[in-house]
Amino acid sequence: MKHVNLLFFLAALGILCSPLSGQDGKSYAVLNFDTQGINLDPKSFGSMVRIELEKIKDLKVMDKYEMTEILQQKGLDVSNCYGKSCLLEVGRALKVDRIISGSAEVLGNKLILTIRMVDMSVGDIVKSDVTEYINRQDLFDRMITVSVNNLFGIQNNQTIVDQLTRFEEPIAPVTSYYKLNGPRIGLAYITGDMGETIKRPKNKGGFDGYPVLSQIGYQYEVQYLGAGNFLALLEFLAVFSGMEQQMFIPTFVFTNGFRLNNQGWEIAFGPTISLRKTAQGFYDTDGLMGGASSEWYLVEEWSEVNPTITNPYEDEFVDRMDSRGDVKLSTGWIWAIGKTFHSGFLNIPLNVYIAPRTEGWYIGLSVGFNVSQRTK
Repeated sequence: MKHVNLLFFLAALGILCSPLSGQDGKSYAVLNFDTQGINLDPKSFGSMVRIELEKIKDLKVMDKYEMTEILQQKGLDVSNCYGKSCLLEVGRALKVDRIISGSAEVLGNKLILTIRMVDMSVGDIVKSDVTEYINRQDLFDRMITVSVNNLFGIQNNQTIVDQLTRFEEPIAPVTSYYKLNGPRIGLAYITGDMGETIKRPKNKGGFDGYPVLSQIGYQYEVQYLGAGNFLALLEFLAVFSGMEQQMFIPTFVFTNGFRLNNQGWEIAFGPTISLRKTAQGFYDTDGLMGGASSEWYLVEEWSEVNPTITNPYEDEFVDRMDSRGDVKLSTGWIWAIGKTFHSGFLNIPLNVYIAPRTEGWYIGLSVGFNVSQRTK
């Protein structure tokens, strides 16, 4: 019999000492929160707390519409009801077991969130939580989750708690950002000698085309640094140009990008590697080949015309894009600026870029899209 009594005692002690949960059998009502120095009014902040309580399984939380109806019938104004006596009066009128209220205020670089639980049966505050957060008002939802979990004894993700409360550390990992992986399409205008080469006939090393190339590709990005609204990214882009003119120029772009996440503005720069047909030749500035002055010729064309004469342009041989040449690697550099437009979960990045080269510039415009949500 002593053993049975001991078991009952331990069980009862376990229930009393256990954290509050959604199965405590109590009914709850959430009132306004006193807000000072923040961009949410008391009613809206209280609604956010109520929503967080409703996420707790089996917790009986009074619906806001039912609560409003009862308070109107009783003639009670809760717009400034934050003290214990007022909370008790409202709780009795609503016929709930517990009332949740509190405050959120900014002090310096801190945002202090206080949540209090008033129990009607004892007529007093039975539990409260006061937590100091970094003043990041775009993260109210995370702060409320942490504080409500503290109030009800629910385990929080310690990493999230540390990032929200440790003032000496950046909280970038908590910042959401738009991940703009996805397809890209665009156009590039080619200037200088490269543009002229594209327009030349094929028997002169050109492509019988026009210096505006369509582009299609795919971008992948990785965030390596974030501090609030500022993000630093590594971006990898594979692009295929000129396929409508049977040119097929594959280019791989590696950039370092800096983005203002909320505004969508971004600047990026980095190296490019492309594959294109290149040949060695010379410009006949003196008209020795019988053509126009400064005409472009391949090295072997001199040997065909003048097999016994040394090419006087030997010191001026250059490698240049030529449809008669071999496919070789070509490196370059790119500068880009852009802005991302958002429509719901649809992200539309628009970029303008230049890729300067000694033989001509690429000046381009690209647009992309994806429907991914923000990434944590």
